[in-house]
Amino acid sequence: MNEKIKWDSAGLVPAIVQDAESKEVLTLAYMNEVSLQKTLETKETWFWSRSRGELWHKGATSGNTQKVVELKLDCDGDAIVVLVEPTGPACHTGETTCFNEVVVANESKSGSLAILRELENTIKERQQEMPEGAYTTYLFEKGVDKILKKVGEEAAEVIIAAKNRDREELTWETADLLYHTLVLLREQNVSLNEVLAVLQERHKK
Repeated sequence: MNEKIKWDSAGLVPAIVQDAESKEVLTLAYMNEVSLQKTLETKETWFWSRSRGELWHKGATSGNTQKVVELKLDCDGDAIVVLVEPTGPACHTGETTCFNEVVVANESKSGSLAILRELENTIKERQQEMPEGAYTTYLFEKGVDKILKKVGEEAAEVIIAAKNRDREELTWETADLLYHTLVLLREQNVSLNEVLAVLQERHKK
């Protein structure tokens, strides 16, 4: 790949990091030849910090590493797309992605898989930190039986809303069911990526 890359005058190339499952763009960073080689060798993202003038391994201090699934070079050879499986937020602010400020919004595009990943990360943080007064903390404190009960209750509410042809109620209850299901997955140490991988595999058949 190196011989096809058009490095800029500083010996860098922009690297667009994208979630391999959701296709959400997580961040834009820069690579030089050394960081690219380390990325290929370790299967985790390494970049060159232009502000600090040094190599940096994503997640080295935070633990939010990015497992590399695939690297793609654009047709001009002057940009790389890095498809990853993130183990946590990509942004130093704690957000899933560095691209959070909406400049122009198309209402028809509202809602995306990204919110599920944000919710999954929030639930993970709640389990680790157990902040007092948080509903998610309450669920983890009560344990799996309580979580299972809530999943069952919300599933029943979804059924009732659908039976009553109540669109608004169905939307709300489905959101509740998704949330409680994500809490259950976290309690069982199953990631959203694993569930999506099963769906993707089934879709191929």
